[in-house]
Amino acid sequence: MKILVAVDKSESSQQALRYACHLLEHFEADVDALYVKPNLVSSVAETSYAPFTTRADVEKAIETEAEKTVEEIFEACEICLGGKVPCAPLVAVGDPADEILYAANEGMYDLIVLGSQGHSTIRGFLLGAVHAKILHHALQPVLLMRNFRPIQKILVAYRGSQCDQGALEFIAPLFARHKPEITILHIQETALGETPEFAEACLLTGEDTLKQHGYTPIKKLAQGDFVDEILKAVAVERYDLLVLGAYGHKRPKYLKMISDEALNLVRLSTRPVLVFRDKTEI
Repeated sequence: MKILVAVDKSESSQQALRYACHLLEHFEADVDALYVKPNLVSSVAETSYAPFTTRADVEKAIETEAEKTVEEIFEACEICLGGKVPCAPLVAVGDPADEILYAANEGMYDLIVLGSQGHSTIRGFLLGAVHAKILHHALQPVLLMRNFRPIQKILVAYRGSQCDQGALEFIAPLFARHKPEITILHIQETALGETPEFAEACLLTGEDTLKQHGYTPIKKLAQGDFVDEILKAVAVERYDLLVLGAYGHKRPKYLKMISDEALNLVRLSTRPVLVFRDKTEI
């Protein structure tokens, strides 16, 4: 498995790199840490309002910050190497979202890991423009890291779609060493005409999938609004990771964009979130 971790000067992105390495200890995986250096031309344009700032000043500031960030990436990579996880620092220049998406596709990565960007205690974590663009356009699963915490309890928001099945198949080997408690939660959306029989069948399918990988999942069924019920479950049970498919009923996968419901869960949850896409189907 190949993992691409987007890093910058923020502590949260450095944590994301350490988190990825901790997660993949003794797992056959390679981790690359990508730092996107600001484009000099755009940086000069953004600072053109400052009359005493020269191009040389901006270039020096960019290079100083880049050197410092790369040093920090090397230090974080040493943690990965200590855990027997191969780690290599990469540097690109340009728009962060575009460069991350390009690198992920060209390098045929299996997972993109992002750090969080600030938070609000009322409405959950804020979603920056870079994160939103990557979530919308990535062809592979995206893990949004929030706080370094052991993964002991996982909640899978499960609708029984092919994308949701893929999410189960993806996380099963990923967490095989740690064997966390996995709960499959299906929200019976009665407003869409979903029957109790269909809801129960979904849960049984998900349970059977995980049992084939050596897990004994907990099955839960609720009724109501999909987003509200998932957020309620996360808050009450204090899960360490939320897993969900990128596509919902209102936005099929052939449109490629993440569903409104999945995006709202990413925005409003205060836990790490793994948004699954199967890159082979897009």
